[in-house]
Amino acid sequence: MNKTEQLRKPKPYQRKNIQGLLHSSRGLLLYILPLALIPAAILSFVYGDFIRIITNISGCAGYLLAASLLRKGIAAEVEYQQKKITRAPKWPLKTFAAGIVAATTTVIAFIGAGNSFFVAIAFGLGALAGMILLYGLDPRQEKMIAGSHGYTADEISATIDEAEAQIYGIEQANKQINNLNFNKRIRIICDHARDIIGMLEESPGDIRRARKFLNIYLDGALKVTEGYADMQRKHQSEQLSKNFENVLQTIESVFIEQKHKLLEDDVLDLDVQIEVLAAQLKHEGVI
Repeated sequence: MNKTEQLRKPKPYQRKNIQGLLHSSRGLLLYILPLALIPAAILSFVYGDFIRIITNISGCAGYLLAASLLRKGIAAEVEYQQKKITRAPKWPLKTFAAGIVAATTTVIAFIGAGNSFFVAIAFGLGALAGMILLYGLDPRQEKMIAGSHGYTADEISATIDEAEAQIYGIEQANKQINNLNFNKRIRIICDHARDIIGMLEESPGDIRRARKFLNIYLDGALKVTEGYADMQRKHQSEQLSKNFENVLQTIESVFIEQKHKLLEDDVLDLDVQIEVLAAQLKHEGVI
């Protein structure tokens, strides 16, 4: 199989489901921790100990808050690890969670269990150490590879994130189109677009050309797909479907061509191709 054939058969894409990571088992143990405070809270009610009632209830809330932050921090870390170029997570959620667990444990040991101040501090430090050993700290450095040619990880990451959002929008619009041929062609276009994003991650020096390409062609693909899906709901038109098919064929061929350019490090500017596509979109009346 030659290079051209490989380009025309993009690899199936597995969407990174970061939300699904929130339902994995890692970090669930912290949700169980507040259960130990329930008997103490009940006894506090029985004896009418207002201070310990507040302490135990607050402790439950603190552990639950820490568990929620920890899970989100773990998901952010996994997403960070999956990307070759990205900024560090905005908030150190795992570190916040560890601090909350340490503070909550200290207060419960001191007020709830009646330990001395220094023993309570020891419990808190032990809880902090346990959190760090089990879950680690948040990544705080941006990930970058050589060859960025002056572009920062923020700029490249923002370009990739925006492109992913546009691809997701195309996929959502595709679900509203009742044409199997169009559905298949749009999925292929999305696969090619993700291949180009992967190339950008591998070789960030191509960001200038790739960003121009993604901003123009991918945005055009999103507009025409959403536009056709909307028009299809309102009325069926054979001419509109023909125009849409023509535009999809053009977009797919251009995506394949751009992949060739990136693989071959072709420095030819895309301005002419962009003008041609823009003219065709207007001529076909799809946008």
